Amino acid sequence: MATPTLVRGARASRSMITLKIVMAGSGLIFIAFTLLHMYGNLHAFAGEVAFNEYAEHLRTLGEPMLPYSGALWVIRIVLIVSLVAHVYSAAKLWRRSNEARRVKYAVKKNVHSSLSSRTMRWGGITLLAFIIWHLLNFTIGKVNVTGGETNNPYQLVVDSFSTWWLTIIYLIAMAALGMHLHHGTWSAMQTLGFTTSPVARKRAKIAGWVVAVVIAGGFSLVPLFTLFGVITY
Repeated sequence: MATPTLVRGARASRSMITLKIVMAGSGLIFIAFTLLHMYGNLHAFAGEVAFNEYAEHLRTLGEPMLPYSGALWVIRIVLIVSLVAHVYSAAKLWRRSNEARRVKYAVKKNVHSSLSSRTMRWGGITLLAFIIWHLLNFTIGKVNVTGGETNNPYQLVVDSFSTWWLTIIYLIAMAALGMHLHHGTWSAMQTLGFTTSPVARKRAKIAGWVVAVVIAGGFSLVPLFTLFGVITY
């Protein structure tokens, strides 16, 4: 009777490792995408022509081998698959973590864990909701809350971030993104075996902070400078 239990345990362990690897891999894809997306957003500081040329370049990327917007759709499909894999893996790991607690007990506050690790799940849900709104605002629906032009990417960005409450929502989402990236980078490096020594763990923690500050901070620049009238249409 002992052997089947061990086999089931081994399979469960392998399954957990697979889920963590999927989370780490899909997370790294999102880090790469957000870094490039942030770089693209910063074109707003160069003015309307530079920003709109960048937006158009994304649609003509890969031509003539790919059709108009072909490369953009390839990127979108990769991101959708990565998002589904990431959310599915997170949900499964969360469920298994809860199921492992056979007996309910009072859990003392873990003073050694960071705020970003304690808010990882709810931060992820917040980001998922924000991604849906962000797509409706700038990509799928192209909602201009001021009633202005929607087919001019630069004007849509300026009009959106000139609206104070939209900028506040965006900055809250960037705070959630920063915390998610901070712990997610560390967790991914741990899963992939890059934290096997005290020095490596220290470097992984530093990498988490650098990724979080650079990406979340970089994304926050355009809405802030737009709200304060530096970036205008």
